[in-house]
Amino acid sequence: MKLGLAIGYSGAHLDIPVKLVQCAEELGYDSVWTAEAYGSDAVTPLAFLAAHTSRIKLGTGIMQLAARTPANAAMSAATVDAMAGGGRFIVGLGVSGPQIVEGWYGQPWGRPYYRIRDYVEIMRKIFRREGPVTHDGREIHLPYKGEGSAGLAKPLKSILHMNPDIPIYLATGSESTVKLTAEIADGWLPMGFMPGAMEEYRPWLDEGFRRAGKGKSLKDLAIHAAVHVEVDNDVAGALARLKPEVALYVGGMGHSTKNFHNDIMVRRGFGDAAKRIQELYLAKRKDEAIAAVPDEWVDMKSLVGPPARIRERYRAWEGSGADSLTVRSHQPEALEVMAQAVRLN
Repeated sequence: MKLGLAIGYSGAHLDIPVKLVQCAEELGYDSVWTAEAYGSDAVTPLAFLAAHTSRIKLGTGIMQLAARTPANAAMSAATVDAMAGGGRFIVGLGVSGPQIVEGWYGQPWGRPYYRIRDYVEIMRKIFRREGPVTHDGREIHLPYKGEGSAGLAKPLKSILHMNPDIPIYLATGSESTVKLTAEIADGWLPMGFMPGAMEEYRPWLDEGFRRAGKGKSLKDLAIHAAVHVEVDNDVAGALARLKPEVALYVGGMGHSTKNFHNDIMVRRGFGDAAKRIQELYLAKRKDEAIAAVPDEWVDMKSLVGPPARIRERYRAWEGSGADSLTVRSHQPEALEVMAQAVRLN
């Protein structure tokens, strides 16, 4: 099992935890992951971290598709990868949700399945520089010839000689997009993954591998799950500290009719709790929504408690089917406990 460190996106103020990332690198962590919502972006912090580290891989978890054209995403990834010495950048992509796509970026929600496929294909063409880039997709066309076009477009090839093998991971969780991930991606950032979830996902992955052909299988797809880690002798207190984020995502990160995080909780058998959390959160009764988050749900998807409990419960993650685990924590001791559990050294 490889380990990664997730530092997320900023709150009101941007504070990149350089020392924590350097600690992870010293402990043997394989990667560090940034994120974006509608504040700080995911790519710029990785350029900063590239200058303060020497080995650790730099991943976006995730870049939102609507935030950039595929060409700009490829340019950003290749630029940071070159600045970092090459072979360090991991492109993590996801669609976000319609509230952000349409409300923040002013882009149509469209058909995410086809947009993902077009986006990845275009990025790979740009990375490989096999010729001027053209693409006639279901959602994206290069050169653009649609409404408002000057009619003067020409296919172009990157001036920068890019690393042609920058890996592309997809953050997905529905049946259709998980199949697509297995078919076209180098890695998977699975939504709602926890021990036992592979039973649901494996048939979808296998179908994606079948569509890919050429003998593609699990050994060809990095599976990078994520887990909150909180070191504390007070297990109940540690679980309570993680509940506000659960309430935010399950209750308020999305519309009442389309919330992927809520859907995952329902699929895992917590439908009544998911419905109640959303009702309370959307009614602006946030404290009650937080209180409605079940301890069992948080404990299933996290590693909390004293070091011995974390190491014991980590065993289930070790056999979960993931080959990498991103640690979500601000505690240096949590990084150390996980390094011990995974036996990095």
